[in-house]
Amino acid sequence: MKKVLKNKFVLLTMAATIFFSTTAFKNDFFEIAKQIEIFTTLFKELNMNYVDETNPGDLMDTAIKSMLADLDPYTNFMNEQDVEAARINNTGDYTGIGAKVKTFKDKLVIVEPYKDYPADKAGLKAGDEILKVGNINIEDYKENSGDLLKGTSGSKVEVTYKRQGKIAIATIERAEVEIKAVPHFSMINDKTGYIVLNKFNNKAYKETNYALRDLKAQGAEHIILDLRGNPGGLLNEAIKIVNLFVPKGQLVVTTKSKVKKYNKTYYTQGEPIDTEIPLVVLIDGNSASASEIVSGSLQDLDRAVIVGSRSFGKGLVQRPKPLTYGTQVKITISRYYTPSGRCIQSLDYWNRDEKGEAVRVKQENYNEFKTKNGRKVFDGGGVYPDVVFEASKNTTITNAILNDDLIFNFATSYYYNHKIKNINTLKMNDSDFSSFKKYLKDNNFSFKTKTETALYKAFETATKEELNDNIENDFNTLISNLNNSKVDVIAENKTFLLELLTEEIVKRYVYREGLYEYYKIHDQKIKKATEILDNPSTYSSYLK
Repeated sequence: MKKVLKNKFVLLTMAATIFFSTTAFKNDFFEIAKQIEIFTTLFKELNMNYVDETNPGDLMDTAIKSMLADLDPYTNFMNEQDVEAARINNTGDYTGIGAKVKTFKDKLVIVEPYKDYPADKAGLKAGDEILKVGNINIEDYKENSGDLLKGTSGSKVEVTYKRQGKIAIATIERAEVEIKAVPHFSMINDKTGYIVLNKFNNKAYKETNYALRDLKAQGAEHIILDLRGNPGGLLNEAIKIVNLFVPKGQLVVTTKSKVKKYNKTYYTQGEPIDTEIPLVVLIDGNSASASEIVSGSLQDLDRAVIVGSRSFGKGLVQRPKPLTYGTQVKITISRYYTPSGRCIQSLDYWNRDEKGEAVRVKQENYNEFKTKNGRKVFDGGGVYPDVVFEASKNTTITNAILNDDLIFNFATSYYYNHKIKNINTLKMNDSDFSSFKKYLKDNNFSFKTKTETALYKAFETATKEELNDNIENDFNTLISNLNNSKVDVIAENKTFLLELLTEEIVKRYVYREGLYEYYKIHDQKIKKATEILDNPSTYSSYLK
């Protein structure tokens, strides 16, 4: 008996030692233990005594997500499905039909079939609505219907889909699908190579390395690295990609945290491919995280000219931590700093405004830093390009158009109503924009702005207080003027909307691979990058 008690005491002592020595608990152990006990007691009493039946899983899911949302958007709880999605994102590999799909309550919609993969070979196209997978009706399926398309390589799945009002059936043989980090690289002209890097998964360095070597073998004397729309990914991949262009032993990024073990400095570890080749990096407002480490460090080291619009401004590093039952929590563990010492984080999630929203760092509060050559760069607002293009802004109304899939649906309709032999000649014009506005009207596009909501609420209050008689005419005039303003805002965003329409339409004809060829001919930022690289003195002037 004494031996059993002794063993239990040893185990408890070991557990307590581990618990107390964990950095996160060490300083606030009593407060953390107290709050856990309060929550556990509350959760038990709620589920035992609430007037109606409760779902403990749903309640806990809401509690966890609400708690984490109060910190920042990147600290997230991940269930088993989320963990698998993160694995696919980091590796770029999965087994399925080879298409990007969007899930609705009653159907699955093919958003983008990947060229030469099973869905494409079976004849599925963007805009096709999958109604049944095998004998399962999507509208009756309660789980994630997208999972029905997954399965072992070589297995077959029959899908019933609707295209332009007609029902059809296709049999698709599933296969291993590889989503490339570098979906495209090619020569723009005799001297300039072009590399598109879409994501920083665990193949990003390998594929970028291969693309760079291949382009140099083709005669490339300049390189354009396109990071536009790249949301980031693995930190180590970003460091290795910088290493392609800078020497071994160069500081690339530093991370700082309240937890000492996360305070690290990252240096290049290998031999570069080319430290002299002129380099332009393209970025935009959707270039984030690892994209900003690459563009920010190359800018700090005066190794590349940065062209485009200000990047997203995510200077935070996350790390997944395993939990029980195959779940994980992804936690923001540190901030990162480029070689000059700047952190490009643009939103302050820890000092929110009166509405509880994160505060954007004001430009007057940016701090000045110096590049290797002494050029001025600043923190606090993303990576600011050396050659600036005005950013395309997603207004509230254009976001509503996108969220209602009206760009996507118009492109689908356009594809089936226009035969285009050479897509590279496509140029959307005023007539196309008029057609799009008519399409919005025909599809009953309506959107209530915050201003409109506030006006209706004020009028409702006035009605309750019996004050509406005197202000009803003014109210109707305001609503009418507001609706006219909505029409004006759509017109003001004509250029941006036409860009989105063009991109979606081009993909319909020549897939994503063909979109990059289209960009090489028409994209203004690529043209500017090429112009800079073709003039050595101009290129050098940006780096002095």
